[in-house]
Amino acid sequence: MLFALRLYLTALKPTDSVTDGFLPAARALGCEVTVLTDRPERHPGAVGCDVRDPRALIDAIEHLGRPDAIFSNSDHLQAETALAADYFGLPGKDWRACAAAKNKFLMRRRLLQAGVEEVFSVRLGPGDPVPERVPYPVVVKPREGVASEDVVLVEDDLAGAVADIRKRRPGEALVVEEYLDGPLRTLETLGDDSGLRVLGGFATTLGPLPHFVEERLDWAPDGPHEHVLAALRALGVGFGACHTEYVLTSRGPRIVEVNYRVIGDHCDFLLAEVLGVPLFEWILRVHLGDRAPAPPPATAYGSAVSLVADRPGTVKEAPGHESAETGGVRLWHRPLRAVGDVVSLTHTNRDYLGVVRAVGPDRERVHAAIAGYRAAKPWVVE
Repeated sequence: MLFALRLYLTALKPTDSVTDGFLPAARALGCEVTVLTDRPERHPGAVGCDVRDPRALIDAIEHLGRPDAIFSNSDHLQAETALAADYFGLPGKDWRACAAAKNKFLMRRRLLQAGVEEVFSVRLGPGDPVPERVPYPVVVKPREGVASEDVVLVEDDLAGAVADIRKRRPGEALVVEEYLDGPLRTLETLGDDSGLRVLGGFATTLGPLPHFVEERLDWAPDGPHEHVLAALRALGVGFGACHTEYVLTSRGPRIVEVNYRVIGDHCDFLLAEVLGVPLFEWILRVHLGDRAPAPPPATAYGSAVSLVADRPGTVKEAPGHESAETGGVRLWHRPLRAVGDVVSLTHTNRDYLGVVRAVGPDRERVHAAIAGYRAAKPWVVE
């Protein structure tokens, strides 16, 4: 008798990457999936567990039945999930690399100690005084933040900026870093025990400073990959999927952050479509013990545009969840809000109304298709 492979997937809130990506991929691979989460009411058929505690996670899995793979796509659960996988002797990430990638202070310290790059960076604990002398302009960010929340460029009043963020994040550590000026790029990788495979990358367009809201990503597979790969090696990052952001400064490439999971905001689906591969299955197969396949050359060009609210108000009109194909370009729109929703500007990725992604034979046709869709079906916030 053949038995299904048993996959445990740890999660916090539901995401499209898991719901529409990894869960269908797991079923396609013949896996029996158990979602472990601290929010079981939000995941159909999930098992409740304190997934932020590796001891509770290990205990729950031992009780439910021995696993064949333990996996997470959550920014917040990589170290805990890696520890559980290691306990059961399963393929997985090094928990130390997960901790160093998530903690921006540890990341900077590791890269400095390895001689990969030097970027001014200071950690500010909840009670630490703000340094009086810094190389302005600087960026203040939560040490373990996500979605560009409370990330701000500071030109001259660091104490004021820190005090403002601390009002919203009492008790959290912050990081103050030099501002890295230049084009923002990404590198997408997938690795196994034998090494890393480069899948490609994107050029990122940000909204207006002093905030850092990602508004658009365009396929840009070439770049100074060796520096980024050296940084990942220094951090111990290799196994599984990783999304790294870096800036092409006048001094050379410099790492912004390492997200030890697949790229988000629907660009994981875009990456799969551009490469023409079952990306989510590839990632899970690595955690099931298979080798990471060699990525083929891209079969298309792709872009993803996040539709960002430019004012507070109520959503009056909005296009729905839809797809279209015209002129050789396939286009998808995914609404993230609904008519009647009240929008409050946060100057973070939480201001997204929807995402449009498109794949086609070349840049010009893809960009034209996105522009045409946005003109024909606008979001109206009043």
